[in-house]
Amino acid sequence: MKIIRSVKEMQSYAVQQRAQGKTIGLVPTMGFLHQGHLSLLTQIRPKCDFLIVSIFVNPLQFGPAEDYDKYPRDIIRDEKLLSDSSCDILFYPAIDEMYPQGYATYIDVEKLSDKLCGKSRPGHFRGVVTVVAKLFTITQCNIACFGQKDGQQAAIIKKMTQDLNLPVEIVIAPIMREKDGLAMSSRNVYLIGEERQNALCLKKSLDMAANMVKEGKTDTRIIIRNMRKFIELVEGAKIDYIEAVDPDTLEAKTTVEGPTMFALAVFIGRTRLLDNRIITN
Repeated sequence: MKIIRSVKEMQSYAVQQRAQGKTIGLVPTMGFLHQGHLSLLTQIRPKCDFLIVSIFVNPLQFGPAEDYDKYPRDIIRDEKLLSDSSCDILFYPAIDEMYPQGYATYIDVEKLSDKLCGKSRPGHFRGVVTVVAKLFTITQCNIACFGQKDGQQAAIIKKMTQDLNLPVEIVIAPIMREKDGLAMSSRNVYLIGEERQNALCLKKSLDMAANMVKEGKTDTRIIIRNMRKFIELVEGAKIDYIEAVDPDTLEAKTTVEGPTMFALAVFIGRTRLLDNRIITN
């Protein structure tokens, strides 16, 4: 595995690979890798000749009071995990490589970015989309893989790619879970003591929603009300949002007709966790 830190070197190397007719795959990450990240490599590897994993904790997507400074990092461990996997290049740029002095260009995906997480994290998706677009051009990728756990992010990146006519195929990999059902996340390391067990309320509430739909209940307002009541009984749990939306447009749905994404963000103690499930009646 080759490690590249320079934007110019990464782009030059990628252009060479494309000139040789190779298909380039990209898995963008913020590091502190877990099996969920590695599953993205497994998902995309058969589709490409050359696989790049980027690690960049992107300051643009963190708000002033969020956890940028304490976001978990372990580059030595990450390098070991990637070198033992199917990664060809680890692209690990510094902040001033990605955002040099005077940087002033940003991308907004309107309508989709102000829903769900966008309500409580203004500017977050502008940061996400901007860095993803930069990574697409730097790595010259033909295909890129993202996880369904960040369902809103997946929808926004697909929309950005479509609207800007970027020649990149977007692959969305299924949510990877711990044995007990908790969605894998780098932020799970923040959970202490009973918080780890209490965090299972997200997955359990989604199971409840799926069971209600299976029983013929399709009014999303009733389903969400039951999910909310269940989570509110959990010690230390504070709901940011629970919504039922179209998985592509993120428009709110009052009835489960066709694919419906039940998405939620919940604070367990001080840790904000995400989960979702696409349910069809």
